[in-house]
Amino acid sequence: MPDADGASGEAGDVARAQGRSAASRVFLALIAAVVVLALLTAGLLLLESQRAARAEAERVTQAVAQTLAHSPDVVAGVAADEPTALLQPLAEDVMADARIDFVTIMDTSGIRITHRDVDEIGKHYIGTMPASATALTEEFAGTLGPSIRTIVPIEDDGELVGWVSAGVTIGSITASALPRILVAVAVAAALVVAGYIGAVLARRATRRVTGDLPAGAVRDTLASAESMRTLGDALRAQTHEHGNRMHTAVALIELGRSDEAVELLTESASQSQVLVDQVAARTQGDPTVGALLLGKAAQARERGIAWSADIHPDAPRSLLPPIDAVAVVGNLIDNALDAAATGPEPRWVRLSMTPAAHQALVLVVSDSGDGVPPDLRERIFERGFSTKQADVAGRGVGLALARAVIEDIGGTLDLDEGSPTTFRAVLPSGRPE
Repeated sequence: MPDADGASGEAGDVARAQGRSAASRVFLALIAAVVVLALLTAGLLLLESQRAARAEAERVTQAVAQTLAHSPDVVAGVAADEPTALLQPLAEDVMADARIDFVTIMDTSGIRITHRDVDEIGKHYIGTMPASATALTEEFAGTLGPSIRTIVPIEDDGELVGWVSAGVTIGSITASALPRILVAVAVAAALVVAGYIGAVLARRATRRVTGDLPAGAVRDTLASAESMRTLGDALRAQTHEHGNRMHTAVALIELGRSDEAVELLTESASQSQVLVDQVAARTQGDPTVGALLLGKAAQARERGIAWSADIHPDAPRSLLPPIDAVAVVGNLIDNALDAAATGPEPRWVRLSMTPAAHQALVLVVSDSGDGVPPDLRERIFERGFSTKQADVAGRGVGLALARAVIEDIGGTLDLDEGSPTTFRAVLPSGRPE
């Protein structure tokens, strides 16, 4: 016999063959989500830092240019015989104090009187010259490279006497945004670290429940539990119903009313035989589902709900294994029985199995319940959501599990429009593409 270590190794090999464990998938999904969130956050912070730096540069250049344009010293200096000698020192002081990259003062034709590079003095201004005496802020590539600059007219008693331009290069703007960039990177790193810790804790919590089982195996385990539950409920109801009928028949016989006892037992057998004949007539039927339907019919009668089943003899057998088939059919019927039990009279549940195109099985379950509100039509398929009492075990799992199982084999499960409430499942019987 293999030892415990060998069995454990074989189980691990099986798990690896089936794919990553559910805990690992949860971990990877959370890590991916955190990384995406961190990147988006960092990107937004970087964009905001660039926008804020550019906005600050525009405000500074506008303020400096406006101040110089209205300065009496600048107005007088432009009209002086040696304007450069008077205004170049002033421009250099302003550049140093305001921490901007250039201050260029020009005459009315755009010839530079001052410039950061003295070799450029006397040359024509590189940038947009407004057609009228108005201020203009723009991004333009000049002798110092791309920059944010503001040009403002210099006026003396309403007459244009020159221009002043103040600017900050894009390189300076980027450098000023560096502290904000570091903050963005730090925030993103903190998000990743916090997300990693959360993902590790989530993986541990998931592993306590699922071990190293793959996600598909966890789903199969849940389907098996649902199958056992619904089969158990059906068999209990059937046993309870037959027990009541047998006790009643025995009491009638003891009272000497044997004819009534025989009639009671015959009626009971006849009701079950109709469904047995329908199930047996299917050429490709699933006996497990047939047994489930017999139990659910008894469960419906026990709850005072009229039950009818229409099973076409040519209805094919779906790709679902017996455990999944019982989970799907049982959950749809249980959902219908619960809805009908709390709905208006007469209370009924109807089931049909018919063949469809492309070798598909169409399973339809209808009930007389109050229906599903329009805003909840899709939410009822969400795991954990239920319109029933929150203290009932298993609520919010059945329909979500049924749809997941059906979609795994390429089928569909939907809620029909209108009344009565009708769930329609299309189950392929051939291999999906």
